[in-house]
Amino acid sequence: MSLLSFHSEGKIEAGLDEAGRGCMAGPVVAAAVILPPNYKHSLLNDSKKLTIKQRELLRQDIIRDALDYHVAEVSHTVIDQINILNATMKAMHKAVKGLKKQQPNLLLIDGNRFKQYTGIEHVCIVQGDGLYLSIAAASVLAKTHRDSLMERLAKEHPEYGWDVNAGYATEKHRLAMETHGLTPYHRTSFHFKPKQLDLF
Repeated sequence: MSLLSFHSEGKIEAGLDEAGRGCMAGPVVAAAVILPPNYKHSLLNDSKKLTIKQRELLRQDIIRDALDYHVAEVSHTVIDQINILNATMKAMHKAVKGLKKQQPNLLLIDGNRFKQYTGIEHVCIVQGDGLYLSIAAASVLAKTHRDSLMERLAKEHPEYGWDVNAGYATEKHRLAMETHGLTPYHRTSFHFKPKQLDLF
């Protein structure tokens, strides 16, 4: 099924999505993307359904084609201070604020939670990254940006496998945390307790 070009005809819509919300290390990243009216792309889809190579190719297409876009990070230290939900909302707001070329009047949010951005209408869409092109584009930019960041951090701490798991709680990552402890990039608010690890 082809993804939809717009939600409400006549609106300037920005799709928003995040990456890294469920990770144990690194920042949460959000992207906002405004695509041209009636934009089409045969490959663009939810970033989780794409290969690494497809995401990288799409990233280039999105940057080339978008009327405007912005990617924003909120660090692991801020996540620990204000919790991951609030940090995700903060990252999304930073992404919208970073749009300079176009001013959206409707935000399409992937998921079911959002904190109102002053002066702009929004709609939350569960699994929206598989329904709307602008949200899918945001998911690709957020994920490729964050994956690239975690690959760089993996060079500092290769034992955690961040170049492969991007900071998610894979078995290798959790075993490394048990063996080596936490790095300065880990989120302490996730209350990692080595003796209580449930490894499958």
